[in-house]
Amino acid sequence: MPRTQFKALRMARLLIITLMLLPVSLATYKQNVATAAEPTFITATSESGSNDNQDEELVKTLPGFQNGTKTVNGIKLHYVEGGKGEPLFLLPGWPETWYEYRKIMPELAKHYHVYSIDIRGMGSSDKPTTGYDKKTMASDIYALMNELGYKNIYIAGHDIGSTVAYAFAANYPQATKKLAMLDISHPDNNMLKLPLVAPSGSYDENNPARVKFPWWWAFNAVPNLPEQLLHGKNLDIAYNWAYDYLSYDKPALTPQEKAIYLAAYAKPDALRAANDWFRTFRQDIDDFNTYKKLSMPVLGIYGSTGISDLGPFLKENTRNPKVVELKKTGHWIAEEQPEEVIKQFKEFFR
Repeated sequence: MPRTQFKALRMARLLIITLMLLPVSLATYKQNVATAAEPTFITATSESGSNDNQDEELVKTLPGFQNGTKTVNGIKLHYVEGGKGEPLFLLPGWPETWYEYRKIMPELAKHYHVYSIDIRGMGSSDKPTTGYDKKTMASDIYALMNELGYKNIYIAGHDIGSTVAYAFAANYPQATKKLAMLDISHPDNNMLKLPLVAPSGSYDENNPARVKFPWWWAFNAVPNLPEQLLHGKNLDIAYNWAYDYLSYDKPALTPQEKAIYLAAYAKPDALRAANDWFRTFRQDIDDFNTYKKLSMPVLGIYGSTGISDLGPFLKENTRNPKVVELKKTGHWIAEEQPEEVIKQFKEFFR
């Protein structure tokens, strides 16, 4: 074949291949442009991220609020603050961060100086290897209160944050003006009676009112094993299951909101610290047995399909508590029922 014909044939083949690939290239380009236009958050599958950077972006969605840090008890605690008035400390739970109160913070800030705090081991706060019993974590909050210049505060907590808030009130009653607990009580002897086998219907996805079975309380407490199993995609799967399982009849959190929380637990030290909250339950029970009945005003709010024994717990261990059950509500109370939480808090903390 003459050289000129060979060159012409080769050019024709290259042209055909280019035309075939052009639609794919355009589609990829459009997808990249669309992705770049959306806010990006670190997910559990990318474990090298900065919670500090994420906090800077998230706080921009809450006008009037700002990030802050204080070093207390030898560790850095991160918080987001805003508003004016009496101090109201909000303590989040597993597996979330300060961001779980985003829906109620702006309205509460009209009446209180709100602090949503990443407790020891959470989010952008430090993650030491010790100090995860709730008595020590309560001392962190007490030291933070003093560092911020307050002598007493209103305090509220959810999940693990609720256990820390109770320990704060038990150990520093003079510093606790009022206490609110969301869905979870402090570990006590009743925890030792939890069944090994789940109650019937616990996993019936067609029944939104099903009883929830907190098997992860035991799993997270196993030394080292959760950290070996839950990383990358496995963490995504396990935590996304928990977010949906503990909701009422539909996911309480959007995929983007889940990604924000997953990013906070993706690093090995963050996952280890969070599991240490559960590994100290035995010590927490022993400490609880030394506490006196609380005498300050106490509010308890729990979801009808949560995992709570909060009502009986408060009636036994506090004086004249106000207990509120929210119907058709799961575990994520401040996110599933923000308007009701705002209403209850404003009435209680006034």
